[in-house]
Amino acid sequence: MSQPPHDGRGAWLGFSLKGQRYAVSLASVREVIRPGDITPVPGAPDDVLGIVNLRGQIVPVLDGRRRFGLDSGIDEDAEDARRVIVFDDSGGVVGMRIDVIGDMLTFEAGDVALPPPGRAERRDDPVSGVITRDDGFIALVDVQKLCRT
Repeated sequence: MSQPPHDGRGAWLGFSLKGQRYAVSLASVREVIRPGDITPVPGAPDDVLGIVNLRGQIVPVLDGRRRFGLDSGIDEDAEDARRVIVFDDSGGVVGMRIDVIGDMLTFEAGDVALPPPGRAERRDDPVSGVITRDDGFIALVDVQKLCRT
């Protein structure tokens, strides 16, 4: 069995979608913004909410819930907590709407396990590893796989 592609170096930014916890390498995060006005794009894939104008740059915004195969219904109570994480992805910029921004995380390479067996196998699955905390699991996200648009 191979090791997940994380060496534990650097900080990670946690976030939640439908109560499930995830983290992305802080090195790939450009900024975190409020959702604001997202303009739908006709014919875009289901997991693309639309585009935003970020200081003159047009940025596609993914629906984090749909991208991870979760129910995309709106929780009215959590609407104020929603944010868009803006990623620098190999020279391009992509945003993803999330439910709640989380804590900064650090961990050792030995803390990372492969994603649990029995998950749906997808070639473009953005979850590349898992770490355990006292209060549950946190899925580690490969931003390059996540940001395909």
